[in-house]
Amino acid sequence: MAEAMTMPQRARGIFRVAAIAGALLLGACQTVVPRGPAPPPVQKAPPPPAETEVQAGLPHDTARNRVALLVPLTGTNAGVGKSLANATQLALLDSRNDKVRITSYDTATGAANAARRAIADGAQLILGPLLAEDVRAITPIARAAKIPVLSYSNDVSVAGDGVYLMGYTPGQSIERVVAYARSRGVTNFGGLIPNSLYGTRASTTFLRAVESSGGKVLSLQTYDRSGAAMTAAVGRMAKDAPFDAVLIADSGNAAAAGAPLVRRQSPSVRILGTELWNSDNGLAGRGGLDGAWFASVSNGLYRQYATKYRARFGTAPYRLSSLGYDSVLLTVRIARDWRIGAPFPEARLRSGEGYAGIDGAFRFGRDGVADRALEVQEIKDGGTIVVSPAPTGFDK
Repeated sequence: MAEAMTMPQRARGIFRVAAIAGALLLGACQTVVPRGPAPPPVQKAPPPPAETEVQAGLPHDTARNRVALLVPLTGTNAGVGKSLANATQLALLDSRNDKVRITSYDTATGAANAARRAIADGAQLILGPLLAEDVRAITPIARAAKIPVLSYSNDVSVAGDGVYLMGYTPGQSIERVVAYARSRGVTNFGGLIPNSLYGTRASTTFLRAVESSGGKVLSLQTYDRSGAAMTAAVGRMAKDAPFDAVLIADSGNAAAAGAPLVRRQSPSVRILGTELWNSDNGLAGRGGLDGAWFASVSNGLYRQYATKYRARFGTAPYRLSSLGYDSVLLTVRIARDWRIGAPFPEARLRSGEGYAGIDGAFRFGRDGVADRALEVQEIKDGGTIVVSPAPTGFDK
């Protein structure tokens, strides 16, 4: 059963797909044929050397705005980085855009140096990086050059003052699934939170979301990422059982291990999850999570994108690669009003304007974090069903 929509529906940003036109540069040469006998050679002083400007990096592009993509193309995160790079190219092809040129730079060899090279090459906008530490490394460089950054990180601490986050943040997914649970009569909550930065932020959001909605958190237990630690944390929760619902703010694998333990204490408990579950392949096939709810971006358009991606690149995309695709759609839309060679019109990002992409509607808040319209899914019979659709827009 879908919950009542809390925000008026207003569709935003329909991106049209048109054809890319390639351009050929034709070179011409001129031959001079002498007439009559050649005059005697005249001794002349050699001309002074021409004052030719030598430009470092890529040649100047007078037809397109230059955009830099900073992602790991080597090292341990090369897989997701290359998937993001492929997604940006696919988005350029799909949008048939001829005003934006994207050049990739490898952050695995040093994010700061990659940013400096990109800016020296004339980039007016940076897409990426993926990792929060890389965002921190490039931020002072980008700010000094007045170049905005559209990062794929989900670490809200790096956002603001010219840095915008497109990543899926745990806070929004937890608020959404808690609100849905409360609408379905859930009152008493428990929480299992990993000992990590992600867990710390998740627990703060969870407590605030439950309390502000009129619910109660009866027990909140932390654990190190090991089977024994999870078992011990569930054991500590037992004295406060039964719960109506328990949030496991961890990966799908961790949740699948912890859910059966929780249900031994409270057989009818509802398991809740976060946006991490949406990128966990095979999650729905784990019987221990049957009936669980989690909030995430919609997968409807993503499935179409994944089919097209596999057809072009011969492999499945990483789930996060949709961030790369949507960042290009956003750039292309703004590029309609972006004069060639001019600074990127960053004010459009701060205007509160809504956009649409593979992952649904989003807009940037004053903090620079993408505010996303999320859906709630339920794991059921080896698959997932949408029990509360994502809003299609924003009220204000």
